[in-house]
Parts: sequence; C-alpha cells; structure tokens
Amino acid sequence: MAANYFVTGGAGFIGSNYVHRLLSRGEHVTVYDNLSRSGAARNVSWLRQEHGKDSFRLVQADIREATKVIDASADADIFVHLAGQVAVTTSVVNPREDFEINALGTFNVLEAARANRRDPVFLYSSTNKVYGGMENVNVIERNGRWEYESLPSGASEDQPLDFHSPYGCSKGTGDQYVRDYHRIYGLRSVVLRQSCIYGPRQFGVEDQGWVAWMIIAAVTGKKISIYGDGKQIRDLLHVYDLNDAYDLAIERIDTVQGEVINMGGGPENTMSIWEEFGPKLEKLIGHPIPVTYGDWRPGDQKVFVADISKAKKLLGWAPKFSVDSGVEQLFGWVSENRTLFQV
Repeated sequence: MAANYFVTGGAGFIGSNYVHRLLSRGEHVTVYDNLSRSGAARNVSWLRQEHGKDSFRLVQADIREATKVIDASADADIFVHLAGQVAVTTSVVNPREDFEINALGTFNVLEAARANRRDPVFLYSSTNKVYGGMENVNVIERNGRWEYESLPSGASEDQPLDFHSPYGCSKGTGDQYVRDYHRIYGLRSVVLRQSCIYGPRQFGVEDQGWVAWMIIAAVTGKKISIYGDGKQIRDLLHVYDLNDAYDLAIERIDTVQGEVINMGGGPENTMSIWEEFGPKLEKLIGHPIPVTYGDWRPGDQKVFVADISKAKKLLGWAPKFSVDSGVEQLFGWVSENRTLFQV
C-alpha cells in the first residue's frame, strides 16, 4: 500500500533524486519547497517530465511558515526533512537567516509532525559539521593528504558535538531537537549526519557541493578556486547510496528511532579536495585545469571521514558506488546536460 510522503526541500538535489525514486514505485508525495535554490525549478520540471504533471503535489512555501507546514503535512505518514540553508559561508554572512531556516524551520516541521495524528516517521538530514573542527583529534599529513592520526575507521557518532560556524550551530540545533522529540514526545525520528553527498541533479556552487561545482566549472570553462591547501580529505557518498539508506531507515524505524547515524562514504571512499580529485578531473576532461588558491574558510575541517559501522550494523547498509565510478557518472551527467549550467 502506498504511503504519503512529505518531503521538505523535495526540489533540491537530494530531494529530487529521492522523490524520483518514490514516484517510480508508486508512493504519494507532497514536495514542500520554496524553489529558491539554483536548479530547483529545473528539478520540478524534470520530475514532471519523468512522471507526469500531476504525479505529485507541489506546495511552494517556506519552512519558516509554520501554519503552512502543518496544513500541508496533515495527511503525511512519513516526513523527510531535507530543506535548509546549506552553505557555511552563507551562514557566516547572514547568521540570522541561517538560524531561521535551519533551526526554527526544523522546529516548525517537528511541530507539524507532533500535530499529525498518524504517528508519522520523521527522517532528518543533518551534517557532519555538528562535530566541528574536531580539535581533540590529531591530524597528520601523510602521502600528500591530511589524515586522522589514530581513527582508522573515521569519526563515530560518539565524537563530541562542537557546533562550529553558524551553519553548524543551526543544523546542530535541528539535529538535537529531532533526537529529543523522540525522547519527549515519542516521535519516530532518526537523524542522519551526512558527509559529502554528490550525484546527478546537483547544481553545485562554489560555496556548497564542491564535487559537482568543480565538475561543472571544468566542463563549462569557469574558474576554480581552492581554499586551503587542497589536501583536505572528505568521504564521498553518492546520492543513490544515500537514498538507499533513507529507505532502510524508514523501513527499520522501530529499530533506529531515536538514533543518530553517520552517513558517508567511509574510509574506503575518501578523496582530497584537489591533490587527488584534480588529476581525476583532468583525466576525465582531457586537459590540465588551472586553479587559484585562497585562504582557508571558516569551519573548514582538514579531515572529515565518517565511521559508518553503525549504519552498516543497524541498517544493513553499505555504499555501492566507489568514488571513481560515482565521479565518472556525475561527470557524464554534467557533460550531457551542460546547457543546464550555461547561465
């Protein structure tokens, strides 16, 4: 029997991929999105082309509008809360707006779920930025890349929270509210602390979505700037693998409700931002790519690699896409759709 999904940010990168999956298997979907993000309107058009004009309900509204959130989600069985302000740099420039979207907005969606009479499932897209700079963990340079000195499996969910940057504070506020609404109100919620997510339908920009942004820039001839030394390490997770985890978390909600779970590529899917990614991109495009270097940006970790053993244990999940195959797929998608980026 089809369920009623309420997907905030459903026209975004992650959201549109997940909505596509839901519609493909016959679920009922309400997309709640203000369409402010670059590419959101194009993602809505793509979903309608793929599934039909009336295949889902679009509510063009903001999560800061509490009454609208409650009204639009009254019949929801499953809340997938993906909407948010997503860039650290933007949060530094405008911390109030960042707070209102990520902290207050998440509170509004939680209150809508609490008002809902269907005992809904609530999935929250959090971030590895809740762990801050991890100053208590030694980082060393080894073989031209930064690495944890003594965390071979990466940072686990037991890593102390240290909300660094307004973005980290606002997303961390939502993270902890979602967790506590399970404890206090019995909401069947789960928090997924996501690492670097990439894949098709990602209209990356310099401040957010670096893998997609650098591929888009290379394909369209835009300038690429590297902030820091380019040796920063991230674990990369393909959006299709992330969507698999969403399905499993919802399916196993009786087991994982109240939990926080790291969601990343793990130690097997790491890459430095330019020292390793650059040569791969140059090989794909067939020529050298000039870059400029700038200062480190606020809140930028030298290393983040998620320990994903809890996800493997509780969800029976593991990434299927390697970094090489995932980057090649994204490069192919951008190349085939370059007209989408020539604005």
